[in-house]
Amino acid sequence: MRRRPARGGARDASRRPRVLLLIKCLGYGGAEQLTVDVAAHRTRESFDYEVAYILAAENALVPFVEATGVPVHRLGAMSNADVRWTVALRHLLLTGDYDIVHLHLPYAAALGRWVVRSLPRSRRPRLVYTEHNTWDKHELLLRAINRPGLGGVDRLIAVSQSVRDALPPALRRRTAVVVHGMDLGRAAALRADRDQVRRSVRTELGVADGEVLAVTVANLRPQKGYDVLLEAARLVGTDGVAVRFAAVGRGPQKKELAALHRSLGLGDRFRLLGQRDDALRLLAGADIFVLASHYEGLPVAIMEATSVEIAIVATAVGEIPNILTDGVDALLVAPGRPRELADAIERLAADEALRNRLAKGALERSALFDITRAVTRIETIYNDLLDGAA
Repeated sequence: MRRRPARGGARDASRRPRVLLLIKCLGYGGAEQLTVDVAAHRTRESFDYEVAYILAAENALVPFVEATGVPVHRLGAMSNADVRWTVALRHLLLTGDYDIVHLHLPYAAALGRWVVRSLPRSRRPRLVYTEHNTWDKHELLLRAINRPGLGGVDRLIAVSQSVRDALPPALRRRTAVVVHGMDLGRAAALRADRDQVRRSVRTELGVADGEVLAVTVANLRPQKGYDVLLEAARLVGTDGVAVRFAAVGRGPQKKELAALHRSLGLGDRFRLLGQRDDALRLLAGADIFVLASHYEGLPVAIMEATSVEIAIVATAVGEIPNILTDGVDALLVAPGRPRELADAIERLAADEALRNRLAKGALERSALFDITRAVTRIETIYNDLLDGAA
């Protein structure tokens, strides 16, 4: 078996470093999609990547990772409380000869790094952790577990400046900001075939000529503000503006939001589509993207919306007001205010010229979210670690 040098020893230049990306799940979600895109755009000549995921049932993106040529390891947990996955991870680390383990999301980091520390010192890979959301929004228990342990992580990465700024000061000083991104080529192909995409999406969703289609892409969790979005949808159209809504996402609030949807009498005006693997296509076929989140880091759905050249209405939370400017490339509203959100949607629905102007501005911003640039920065961090840079 190939052996890595002892921690702090000279780098073995005779082989490519091995990187294991560890994440809680590979279901549809922002951090999970970023993992797929990093795998697809890795520097194949410089690193060997593998991915391990914890929750066995959350596996929708596994085929997409495997299609990039990156091996995927299922650690087999049946629930968050099932910590037997840590045994599987330890075995994988002892047999895999990894140089770097890159942890994503607090649950994987909270337990994963202790598994790494349980290894003999000469067998321990370097540890990198990426924070995807604002620190104060994590569950208190996870914060309590994570804070002391993150001091032993070799490198910390935040997906945006606002995520970094929300970290405790001791962690903030050690954290690099790497704005992640997406494969912009997929969006370019959809834009090139815009008319056909629009026709197919609108036909599928039953959107009539003259109606405006507003789409959201967000999992069904309290963070995403569906309570506000559904109430805003009820308010939209009171002055004759014809707007249809569709939402892509799955999650623990499914039954609760279905009940709220019924109580508001939204019917076919607001369709809850559940999990989809063509969210980017649906965005490309819509007129407006809406995100009603109560808090965020830097949501992948915003990146996707800019890339398909669509008008955006979003709450001014997290990094969103730092990358989008109200009235220039989006309409930004305060979180938790259905009437304000409804007014912004109605304003766009009634003004095609404004929609087109904001869509063009959003497309210009999408250049910030090129995944190849993010991967280059991440791999520079890996190389600095392996070369012993401070």
